Amino acid sequence: MENLKAFLNESISITDKISISVKGIILVVLVIFITSVLLNLARKLLTRKLPTDDKDKFKVLFGYGKWLVYLIILLITFNAIGVNVTAIFAASAALLIGVGLALQTLFQDIIAGVLILLDQTIHVGDIIEIDGKVGRVDEVKLRTTRAVTIDNKVLIIPHHLYLTNSLYNWTQNGTITRESITVGVAYGSDVELVKKLLIEAANNHPDILKQPEPLVLFNNFGDSALEFKLIFTLSDSFQGGIPKSDLRFEIDRVFRENNISIPFPQRDVHIIQK
Repeated sequence: MENLKAFLNESISITDKISISVKGIILVVLVIFITSVLLNLARKLLTRKLPTDDKDKFKVLFGYGKWLVYLIILLITFNAIGVNVTAIFAASAALLIGVGLALQTLFQDIIAGVLILLDQTIHVGDIIEIDGKVGRVDEVKLRTTRAVTIDNKVLIIPHHLYLTNSLYNWTQNGTITRESITVGVAYGSDVELVKKLLIEAANNHPDILKQPEPLVLFNNFGDSALEFKLIFTLSDSFQGGIPKSDLRFEIDRVFRENNISIPFPQRDVHIIQK
């Protein structure tokens, strides 16, 4: 027993100022092992509901972060068992602060990417809008989201923008969306006829769903026109600009056929002579 105690208390010099006992080495190995088990358990808990592709992305990032955790735990353990690591702590802190300042935006992108993977805010195929830009998500990476716009341009969105801007996911509640167009008609027009023509125009378009039925709202008595909103449902809002354009052509045609005028703003100018 005495020989075992002597062996465990035997010190091994790493440098002139740093030495560690055998039992200290055993404790360090034990702490690293426990830390590894806990980290793997945490990774499994965090990724248990993620799709396979997202699990692989998270695993890569987790692998890098794991080494940072090991380093911090190792330094804390060395300090706890009496190894003088003050200089190492100071150097590590200065290094981490410098790296953090230099790569602040990169870290924001990665952290936001992890949050997206965990809460499943965005999926491939979703139509999203951020900062006035709309695109269909093609790929979600750890640092950026790749989306394709309606004119087939590639939109690369750094994930830190999600932290400072409102993100609209058009298709998170399903692929169908409610769209609308507005139109003004001249005062004195038959408003019931206007409503009938707008609904017929929507029902006759092949891309507009019959259920829920198109709806017409009498929005306001405007300065120069009676303002109406035609609300309808599309199965593919990403291509919504085309049905909207078709509807405007059709509304202009049927209004002309029924003598309904779409007025332009008018102003009366009074000249006062002195």
